[in-house]
Amino acid sequence: MDRRKKREKTTVTKPSTVDAPSPPKISPSEAFLVTLSTVFGLGLAFYVANSGFSIDLVTDPSRTIFFIWIVELPIVILLYSRYRQNPRQCMYLRAVGRGLLAVPIGALLNCLGAIALGAPVTFQFLPKTVNWSLMMSLFTTVPASCVLGSSWAHWKRIFAQTQPNGSVEYLICLPAHGAVIGGWFGAWPMPLDWERPWQEWPICVSYGAIGGYMVGLVASCVFVLACARSQHVKQT
Repeated sequence: MDRRKKREKTTVTKPSTVDAPSPPKISPSEAFLVTLSTVFGLGLAFYVANSGFSIDLVTDPSRTIFFIWIVELPIVILLYSRYRQNPRQCMYLRAVGRGLLAVPIGALLNCLGAIALGAPVTFQFLPKTVNWSLMMSLFTTVPASCVLGSSWAHWKRIFAQTQPNGSVEYLICLPAHGAVIGGWFGAWPMPLDWERPWQEWPICVSYGAIGGYMVGLVASCVFVLACARSQHVKQT
């Protein structure tokens, strides 16, 4: 009887051999490459719009934003899918598919949020709102979907609690928050009676979102470098 009890205790207290998946990691050089590629995509989109079609965010915001998200779409999805969680269980093409699926879902969420905060809903502004929402989806939800999938716990921790865990999650969290905060600050001049053309929806909001997104990218590279240095110090 005593031997049976000891065997039961040992089987109960035996630790599980299945370890929790570690957060995806990225080196500082790779983080810099991701940042440089996304910034290059933004610059390329503005260059094509200005040089090829003689438009910009003020003269034709709808088509300019269209060029931005259509250029950024393959860059963001293809790069962030490389740093997906559980790469042994999740194939690269599956992460790409998750990113593509997140584009319209994120656009719908951003569109509803913008309308709730006062964006115009008339047919005249519909193309502008749709293109702006698609651009914001690439800034916010698409990278998280490529890396994390549909894990609600990770989404809640990153976006609601702002607690990124690991270098890749900094690349998701900071640019997304930067785009939202920048867009919010960019909306401030809209109701003022300055009667400037750039006050029209969504021109100043787009400038603010793009600026905040770029600031978040740079800040995430700094955090990735700091994480790499702290890990190096711990190992030594």
